[in-house]
Formats: sequence, C-alpha cells, structure tokens
Amino acid sequence: MKSLITITAALTMWLISTVNAQSQEKDPETPTQTVVEKFSKLKEKIIQEEKDALKAEVENINKRVENGNLDEAEAETLKKAAAEKHAFNIENRVAIVDNKMALLQRNGEIEENEDKSYFAISLGNEDADNTRVFEVSVKGKEKGVVYDRRTSSAPVFAFGLNNVITKGESLEDFDFKVASSRFVELGWAWKTRVFKNNNWLRVKYGLSFQFNGLKPTDNRIYVDTGEQTELQTFSSKLDKSKFRMDNLVIPIHFEFGPSRKNETEKYFRYSTDSHFKVGLGGYGGINLSARQKLKFEEDGKNQKEKLKSDYNTNNFTYGLSAYIGWGATTLYAKYDLNTIFKNNAVAQRNASLGVRFDLD
Repeated sequence: MKSLITITAALTMWLISTVNAQSQEKDPETPTQTVVEKFSKLKEKIIQEEKDALKAEVENINKRVENGNLDEAEAETLKKAAAEKHAFNIENRVAIVDNKMALLQRNGEIEENEDKSYFAISLGNEDADNTRVFEVSVKGKEKGVVYDRRTSSAPVFAFGLNNVITKGESLEDFDFKVASSRFVELGWAWKTRVFKNNNWLRVKYGLSFQFNGLKPTDNRIYVDTGEQTELQTFSSKLDKSKFRMDNLVIPIHFEFGPSRKNETEKYFRYSTDSHFKVGLGGYGGINLSARQKLKFEEDGKNQKEKLKSDYNTNNFTYGLSAYIGWGATTLYAKYDLNTIFKNNAVAQRNASLGVRFDLD
C-alpha cells in the first residue's frame, strides 16, 4: 500500500512539474493556438446544434400540420418563434464562449465548457499556500426529449383474496378459509400504444411474481402420499396452517379505454390518469416453489414448522386475468387454467380476486 502511494505521489509531482514547466514557457496573457482552435470549433458546434434543433422543431410542427393538429397560419407563427429562439441561443452561447476566451487571456487558465457536454482542464491556486491543482472533468451528453414515446413502463402491485375452485364442489364446500387465504402479485409492466394517432387500445406486458396462499379448514394440512396430494387432519391442534405457491409469470393484457393527450411544442404524451380502463388477457410462467407453514402446540410447547417440497404441483402455470377500474386502481381477477396438482383425481384450480395498482 505504501509503495502504491509513493508511486502515485511521484507520478503526480512529475505531472505537476511538467505542466508548470510548459506553462512557464508560454506567455500567460496569450492563449495557445490549440486552445483557440478548440474554442473556434466549439462555436461552430454550438451553431450546428442550434440549427439541428431548429430543424427538428420545424419537422415536428410539420407533422402536427399533417396530423390535423395545427393549421398553416399557426404553424408559420410557431416556426418564426422557433427561429428567433435559436438565433438568440446562438448569440448567447457564442457570447459565453467569447467571455471564456477573455477569462483565459487574463488568468492563463485553460477551460472548455459547453451546456450539454464538456471536457475541462484547469490549472490554478487552490488556497493561500499556492498549492497547484490539476483537474480534468468529463460530462456525458444529455439525451434529448423524444417527441412521441409510444411505450412506457411502471411497477405493478396487486393483492386480495385467494382460493381454490374444485370440480364438483359448491361455494359452500370450500376447503380453505375465505378471508385468510390471500395472494400478492408484484412486477414490472410495459405499456405500448397500438395505433399511431390514438390511444384507445394498448398492449400491457411484463414480468411478475405471484404468491398464492391457501389456509385449509378443519385442522388440515397438505400431505404428499406419493400418488397424489391430499388434505389430511393433523395430529395436533393447529394454530396456523398455510400452503403457498410462488410463481414467476409473463402477463399480457389488451387494455381499452379513453385517455388524455398532453401536448407541447417539443413532445406529446397520452395519459390514462383519472380515466376508465379495462384490461383483458392472461399469463404464463413457471412454478418456483411450494411450501407449508405450520404452527401448533405439542407437549405443552409451541412449535413452528416450514415444509418445502414440490407436493406434486404442476411445474408450469397459465391462466386468464382481467382488470377494470379507474386510473391507477382497478378490480383484478385471475384464474389458473392448469390444475394445482399433477395426479390428483379431482381437478383443483387456483383463483384470485383483489385490487391492482398500475403505477404508470
């Protein structure tokens, strides 16, 4: 570590002495030809950037005329205003460069800086003891605003009641506690506008984790008998019995509904905030794990057990889902088309009903 510090210090001293020697050889009142060329190129770059920006604005205005959002008179007014704006931008930005040149002549500093990106070198006094400082800084170029962004993304969160629909059983014969069996879904979704000039139909797709929980009634737990998975009475009194399946799925929905168009000179966006929406689709994915959590009393002592096994659950999951609501909050339902267990004689399928939040 000491050797590394020594080498770094020596290299720094050599760099400082070299820069100092070079600066003493040149007249500090006159910028070098290299710096003059850099500032000249910088001014050319500024002029070109403003011309390109003006061209982009004019193209956007022409598109709005073609789409019927502007008439010719309004377009000409906007084009004139844009031309004046970028002319003033050139004047102001070039003046900044000229002022930097004057600063360079007075102080012998080398500095090249520009709004969107820069490469800067400075050499000067940091404090009262005349310690020399050598600095290099680099800033990346900022991205421009996209005029029409057809795809957006945001997190998705849903939760609610979960249960099982068993073939041949009525609602009164549920094997699971209705209020205590719940599901949670957490994911990320992308939304793409289908048509170019309106937003009434969108495709929503993404990646989600689903956690489906079931709490059996009548002091029972799931038991893998080797041939099938059954609910059996537990030997001790249960304080808690919960069976959970964790899935990773890809949901896809067609979303319908009105939206609001927010438009400026530089961009436009569609927003579904405070609007009615309906989503219809489905999902498909894999079963990541299945587990049970038990709490019970045995020999006067409280016991906890976490049992993890495949319980003959299906490796793949797929189903139908839909949501309907207002703005970011909707009523959400999903239903597995696959059965929970592979070899059970009676088909059981997971079903959920809850609230969904699309935070876009």
